[in-house]
Amino acid sequence: MRAILKVVLKFLFGVRLVGDATPLTTGPVLAIVNHDSVLDGLLLGLFLPKRAVIIVPADDFTAIWTRLLRRFCRHQTLTLSEPSTVKALLRLLAAGELVVVFPQGRVTTTASAMKIYPSVAVIAARCGAPIVPLHIGGLLYSRYGRVAGDFSRHRFPRVQIRIDAATRMPALEGTGTRAKRRGASDALSAAMAATAVRARPRRTLYEALLDAAITFGRKHGIVEDVRGRCETYGELLRATAAFARLAPRVGGEGEVIGILMPNLSTTIGMLIGCAAAARVPALLNYTSGAEALRSACVAAKIRTVVTSRKFVEAARLYPALDALCNQRIIFVEDLRRDFGVRDKLWLLAWARWRPRSIQRQRDPAATAVVLFTSGSESRPKGVVLSHDAILANIEQMRAVIDFSPADKFLNALPIFHSYGLTACTLMPLVCGVGLYLYTTPLRYRVIPEIAYMRDCTFLFGTSTFLARYGREADPFDFYRVRHVISGAEKLNPDVAALWQEKFGLRILEGYGATECSPVLALNTPRAFRSHAVGRFLPEIEFRLAPVEGISRGGRLHVRGPNLLRGYLTYEQPGLLQLPRSEVGNGWYDTGDVVDVDRDGFVTVIGRVKRFVKIAGEMVALEAVERIAQQASPHHRHAAMLEIAPGVGESTVLFTTDPALSRGELQRAARALGSQDLAVARRIAHVAELPLLGSGKTDYVALRSLVGSARPKLVEMHAPAGTEVAGSA
Repeated sequence: MRAILKVVLKFLFGVRLVGDATPLTTGPVLAIVNHDSVLDGLLLGLFLPKRAVIIVPADDFTAIWTRLLRRFCRHQTLTLSEPSTVKALLRLLAAGELVVVFPQGRVTTTASAMKIYPSVAVIAARCGAPIVPLHIGGLLYSRYGRVAGDFSRHRFPRVQIRIDAATRMPALEGTGTRAKRRGASDALSAAMAATAVRARPRRTLYEALLDAAITFGRKHGIVEDVRGRCETYGELLRATAAFARLAPRVGGEGEVIGILMPNLSTTIGMLIGCAAAARVPALLNYTSGAEALRSACVAAKIRTVVTSRKFVEAARLYPALDALCNQRIIFVEDLRRDFGVRDKLWLLAWARWRPRSIQRQRDPAATAVVLFTSGSESRPKGVVLSHDAILANIEQMRAVIDFSPADKFLNALPIFHSYGLTACTLMPLVCGVGLYLYTTPLRYRVIPEIAYMRDCTFLFGTSTFLARYGREADPFDFYRVRHVISGAEKLNPDVAALWQEKFGLRILEGYGATECSPVLALNTPRAFRSHAVGRFLPEIEFRLAPVEGISRGGRLHVRGPNLLRGYLTYEQPGLLQLPRSEVGNGWYDTGDVVDVDRDGFVTVIGRVKRFVKIAGEMVALEAVERIAQQASPHHRHAAMLEIAPGVGESTVLFTTDPALSRGELQRAARALGSQDLAVARRIAHVAELPLLGSGKTDYVALRSLVGSARPKLVEMHAPAGTEVAGSA
């Protein structure tokens, strides 16, 4: 009967094992596995190469499938929170058994890992047996899962059981029992998250979108924008197929095509459709100015730019288009008019029923999109990201933060930045999470109203934008919001305090780079530390290289599946340049100085380029800005390097506070415990600081003001206690 049941389930679910099963068959083994459905225990009990003892949570026996497990598989019902569980599991391992346990103790309701019970972690660290992480995939959004949300649930999805390499948990470390248990739990959670990332399917963006439509149903509403209509997966796929059909009329195969569009569902269709048709979409930053746009087109060898006539008029971009005199400008309105009867018949009679046939680019390692660095410190470079790099970063984030189809993302950050594209736009689309796209992050009163009216549960922003939303919003505007995520610039502690006090929300700060698709580290509800940017995501390796003159931390080099393919530069147009790192091939030099504490939390100290050598010591310009923020929390500040005649490197502070003095800066430095050298030597008062589209300070524009501000400022040789002020 057991063999018959196995054959039936094999037929219904197409169950297949992936990986080397040898470690499961020799000696005592502790297998740890995610728990996505009530069917997990039965499938593992039947299909693993060795008869295992399945540790089943008591709640699972309410399902009929788990009753079959009770009859045909070896099992024990244990409560992981009970101290006796540790002894029971250790006895099984001592008897040489293969023990399969679900460390989260219950079927997930969050579509990601939930809490890890310390008892399992302690066993993993103490048992002396090898630990084999397993990952069972395919059942999360089926009828056997418990993830909330209104979507189609398949009865017989395809199931894959991945067997990862055997490992051993590190020895328990810490000063007390609680610290040891917490450390073991963190190590076990990291192992399971890494296994989930490695188990991801290798596919293109188009395939990921199509798989999501199959999983959640073509009628599942997925994206809404300012036009006020929620589009389904089916409608989004039609728009994607339509642009894939039009792509050969825009550019040749392999050609880089510029896309100059706002946050609309149409833009998503253009991006994914272009990539599916083996054309390379390059998202252009329309806020960067005419010269930056021209430089981007030169670097990526863009001959054609697709935009919207209505958008160009609304955003007043005609001067920017005039700078693109060497590019052919194609308007979406004209493309829509050229989509004739034959094209429409193809879309309805063929593409709808054979959607995979329209894809010409099937290599996950191929280029998916070209983005451009912010240009906050130099001329923008084209960052070439592959399909797999973007989707790997999405899986890395999914492994550590909880969201499900019951959630709704609000994204007003521009998708021409990696943060706005990957985390805020593509991630919800491929995970079945509702998305509201807004065209600009600068409407500080409108965005809180959207969050209120659309019942958004996730909000993304930068510190600058979140500060303005927090001040303008009613305390009830974010009543449905569960998580607020900040990135792209350092989170101001005053902004975090404002959101905590006014809305009862803790801002989760992250850290990354365009070259990393973009997220490297992230604070999460389970692993949070203020003034840090969280822990590194799963499958991110890092090394810290010493920097002369800086005693704390080091220059960060990273390696992982989410790294870029290479750069496109203005100096060598169209030539893919591999990133360089002193650590070796395959590593990326972030250029940031960071510190990683013993618990794995990352603190960003500053960029290597933004350190000044004063009196033989290295001073971070971020520290200069932090002191100014302490002295004047309700204004914006930016510090710059200045080369003063006869003195050498020094600092100048640009501030929007007209009353800020050097004496106030010195008092703030003493309150923070900062060195006196970190107090700006000169102050320049400005009405506003120049900003990039992402909300970050435009340091290139400020650099041009350093010299012009000099004649109007007080001489920098002033005594230490003298207030230095001026006007830019």
